[in-house]
Order: sequence, then C-alpha cells, then structure tokens
Amino acid sequence: MAIVLRSLLFLILLYVSYIPLALAQNEKGFIYNGFHDQANLGLDGIAEIHPNGLLQLTNLSHNEVGRAFYQFPIKFDTNSSLSFSTNFVFAMVPEVDNLGGEGIAFTISPSTDFTHAYANRFLGLFNDSNNNNTANHILAIEVDPVPGADFGDIINHVGIDVNSIDSVELAPTTYFSIEEGKNISLELLSGNPMHLWIDYDEAEKLLNVTLAPTTIPKPDRPLLSTPIDLSEILLESMYVGFSSATGTLASSHYILGWSFNKSGPAQSLDVASLPPLPERKGKDKPGLVIMTSLIAVAVVLITVAGVAAYILRRKKYEELQEDWEEEYGPHRFSYKNLHKATKGFKDTEVIGEGGFGKVYMGILPSSNLQIAVKRISHDSRQGMKEFVAEIVSMGRLRHRNLVQLLGYCRRRGELLLVYDYMPNGSLDKFLYSNEKPNLHWVQRFGIIRGVASGLLYLHEEWEQVVLHRDVKSSNVLLDAGLNGKLGDFGLAKLYDHGTNPQTTRVVGTVGYLAPELTRTRTATTFSDVFAFGAFLLEVACGRKPIEGLVLPERILVDWVAECWRKGDILDASDPSLEGNYVVEEMELVLKLGLFCSHSIPAARPSMKQVVQFLDGDADLRELPYDSASFGTFTSNESSDFTSLPFSQASGPSMSTTDSILRDGS
Repeated sequence: MAIVLRSLLFLILLYVSYIPLALAQNEKGFIYNGFHDQANLGLDGIAEIHPNGLLQLTNLSHNEVGRAFYQFPIKFDTNSSLSFSTNFVFAMVPEVDNLGGEGIAFTISPSTDFTHAYANRFLGLFNDSNNNNTANHILAIEVDPVPGADFGDIINHVGIDVNSIDSVELAPTTYFSIEEGKNISLELLSGNPMHLWIDYDEAEKLLNVTLAPTTIPKPDRPLLSTPIDLSEILLESMYVGFSSATGTLASSHYILGWSFNKSGPAQSLDVASLPPLPERKGKDKPGLVIMTSLIAVAVVLITVAGVAAYILRRKKYEELQEDWEEEYGPHRFSYKNLHKATKGFKDTEVIGEGGFGKVYMGILPSSNLQIAVKRISHDSRQGMKEFVAEIVSMGRLRHRNLVQLLGYCRRRGELLLVYDYMPNGSLDKFLYSNEKPNLHWVQRFGIIRGVASGLLYLHEEWEQVVLHRDVKSSNVLLDAGLNGKLGDFGLAKLYDHGTNPQTTRVVGTVGYLAPELTRTRTATTFSDVFAFGAFLLEVACGRKPIEGLVLPERILVDWVAECWRKGDILDASDPSLEGNYVVEEMELVLKLGLFCSHSIPAARPSMKQVVQFLDGDADLRELPYDSASFGTFTSNESSDFTSLPFSQASGPSMSTTDSILRDGS
C-alpha cells in the first residue's frame, strides 16, 4: 500500500511540475517538422492538414481564404523585449504553370477572428474599411506572386505589412548567393519549396526577412532589413500563424514546416524530414487551358487601366536605381516612404540646414520610428557606386556614441541619408543659442568622453578605419538623456586597417581643419584628432573655433594657448559656468585640447590615448610653457617632442582620391 501511495504521489508531482513547463513552451516557442494531429493549430476557411502532416492553406478554389494559427497566444513583454524569430518552408503550386494567385502572409495578430476580411489581394486579413487602421495591431510578412497596382505591389515580391495590405517595404523575391556574389531571382509559382526566415531585434528595432531555396542554408544577407518599432504595433497577447487567399486565379498554398521562438533564435527545420508535396498532375486538358487563358486575358485587360493610373502616381515617387544597387537592398529606403515620413519634405519639418542641403525630421509610416533625413544634391554619377558602398558599410557601425546611419535613397539629382532622430538636436544649439538651456559641467564632460569613445571606435575598434573628417559641435547630437552622439557621416571615408585611405579633396569646416591638410591634402586619423581638439576647447570655453566676421579674427586655440603661457589657463573656461566645474577636469580638457591641436600631426595623441586621459587611466604631464607648437600661428615642424606628456604616435603614408561631397559646412 505504501509503495502504491508513493508511486501515486510521484506521478502527481510529475504532473504538477510538467504543467508550467508545457505552458512555458506554448508561450515561448515551438517547432513543427510537419503538422500531425492538428499540431495545436486552429484552422479556418479552406485550410486543412493532410495525413502526411502537410498543411494546405488554399486549394484551387477561387476567391477563398485559408488560415492556420497557433492556438495558444504568445506573450509579448511590451515593457521589455519584443524580439522574436521564426522560419517556415512554404510552396505555391499554381492552377496552371506560372499562372496563379494570390499569396501567403505570416501574421501576428491580437485575434484570430477575421470574419469581415476579404480574400483576393487582402489575403484574408483586411477589408476596404479597416485597411490601414492603426487599431488593427497586425504585423504581416507576405509572399505574393501577383502585382496589385492599387496597393503598389510588384510581381513576385516579399512585403512587410503593418495594419494594412499596402506594404511599407517590399522587395523582389531574390536571395543572395555567396558563390556567385549576387542576388538570384526566385519564382514563387514554380511549385518548389522555399524557406523564409523572419527575425526581429528589439535592441536595434530592426526586422530582417530572408528568403532562399530549401537546398541552401540561410543566406548571410537578408532580403529586407527594415527599421521598425514593434512597441507601437504588438500588444501583450498576440496570435501567430498564416493567412492565405486565392482570387480570380488560384494556387494551392502549402506550409511544410514551421519554427517559432520568442526568447531566442528559432530552431532550424529538418528540411529532409518535411512532408512531400502532392505529385503534380500531367499536362492540363486543352479545355482547361483555353478557359484559364481566357480568364487570364480578362484579368490582364482589367488590370491594364489600373496599372496605367498607378504608373502615373508612381512617377511622383520615381527613384534612381541601377543594377549594382540590388545588393544593397536592405539599406535602401523607398522615396515614397521618406516623402510620407517628412510630410512631403515640408519646411516645417526642417531641423537643420547647411551647404549640403537640409535635414528633415520624419516618422516612418510603417513603425512610427522617428528618423532624420538629410538631402544632398549629387550631379555626378562618378564614384557613386563606391560612395553608396561606404554608406552601406557605415550602416553596420554600432556604438552608443554614434548616431545610427540607417540607410539611403537615390532620386534624380538627390541622395537622401537616413539617420536615427536625436530629440535634443545638436550640441552647438546648447552652446550658442538662447533657445536651449545652458549645459552644466558634468553634462559637458560626459558629452566629451562619449564623443571621444565614439571616435576611438571609428579609428581603431571597428572592422575598418573610419575617418569622420567633420568633427564639430554641430555634428554632435544629443539624445533624450543629453548623451552626446557623433553624427553626420556624409564626409566620412573608410579603409582597411594597415592600408591607405583614398582622399585628395580638403573637406570639413574652417576652424576644425588641421593645418597640414592645406599642404598635404591628406586626411588621417590625426586630422580627426585635431578637429576633436578644437571641439574640446569649444565645449570647455563656450566659444567657436574662429570668431569675428572681419579681421582680426580670434582663433580659439591661439587664445587658449596664450592663457596657458601666462599661467592662467582657467581664464579660458566658459564664463557661463561661473566657475562651477571640477578644476582638474577643466584643466585636463583645456590642455588636452591644446595637445590635440599640435601643429605637427605625429605629436598629437591618438584617440586611444585621449580616452585614457579622460577616463583617468593615464596621467597628462604638465605642458612645457616654452613650446611654440600649440596653436595655429606657427608651422614649426622641427619642435622637440621629448617634453610631450605622451608617447609619439605614428601614422601610415597616405595616398588620395576625389571625394564625392564637396561641402562639409
């Protein structure tokens, strides 16, 4: 009897302990290498599961809908991480070879009730009245072989839909082949299985969509890489699944396997064990072919009028795009979306202006993500491919003190660069404008350290060397917490470590240009350090590097050097601080600003040394009062380096080439 009781107790404990484990699995993720015994799926419409585990969403019935959703809601923590990962294998088998429709949409929705949704191009998700309604809270990634002129679709595309069937971003169905080094097209209606991966990174607020045949691993380069803030879309409890529809033409849409994970990368599907597709029937009967052909002709004629109107409308958003840009697809924004984001580039949205053009604040319609868009004129195609390649490369920069470059767009004579939006604007407004409050010393010193850390990352810590070439207070932007972030990479150049940069044109802003640039025309990391020195003095003194519109101009570095030679370097500090600063930190910043402004490039500290000084990891020895090499009034290049408070830095020899942008003001 005792043995029986102990066994019963063990089973009860095992059952109780299993319940939360099962729930956790339901709420976090799952994997189906084929669907058997309904597989916890709720089916709707004409969807069905075959005995071999194949999920069929639609058949050859016209204007029908099929859906399959995981029956347990997924818990999304809207106050923490909304990251998720999923991948699935699908196939579209058309009614007649290469002639079918419509599409399949992986869907995240607060409900599985789509009673009033339409079939056809609405894919069983929306109707005329609720399409583009923010109350929908629906995210869908569609694969659609049929162009919809009124929705802005193209033939054979993958699109990201937010609360609407009108995709906010779309791309032709291609995958990047490492072997061939280019994008290769895929025909959705080929009847062949294809693999789709969808990954959302909450930290970067980036949605990546990757497509490939089932015969190859997941490509390294996504098809779509779209900035999007899902906190504006997803609710705490959401359902995940698929919705598919047919229209005037039909296809059988299948899901062979599906993996989903809310707490990390989704498990890989075992493609070899997925259920096979039904065997394709022989050639179609002549009558069916004729009937289908007539239907197709009718559809084409009906569509032509809509396409013509659509082309006229799209002319407004016509972009410049060449074949070589296809490989940069994930980093390219559509002009249409940027036009909408900035309210048609209205003057009321301008947040900055200079010789390069204007900067606009915008909100991406797909995600409510705030962005800054810089419009640059480019009247020459020479070097544009190389420049765009650099823009895309710099889009991979990741540092807390760099403004994130999200991508670009080209249209006619314009280049548009898209950045993260910084709500507090540029630092110079706080230093010189009465519109902003005065920054106290703790804030200024924190901004200086942050920008130094960002420059160190550019010079030494990233996979390539990045010369910013326009370090100044107006290019230092402040986030909501007044943290400094170095931005505006329009003049930046990058090159491999251990090689030479390619620059010949002197670019930048007067007052921040290293003196050797006018002679050698060669930008180096040391010329960035010189500009950073001018920036240090600017923040500490509250004065511009050059003041006065008429002669004699006051050169800030010369004035600070003179205060230092008199033994009163603190007299150069910003009067608005009223002495409320840490004396040791103020002296450090002023003296470090002078050292960074040394007339001899190799005598300047590297950014690694600068960061060490600012962090207190290295001591800056006292400056030699008799030196004449600090300030811009001398070009003495025979100065003795033995008294410098840091070891000499050496730079590689440089060669040069033309810069795309001509004006860095």
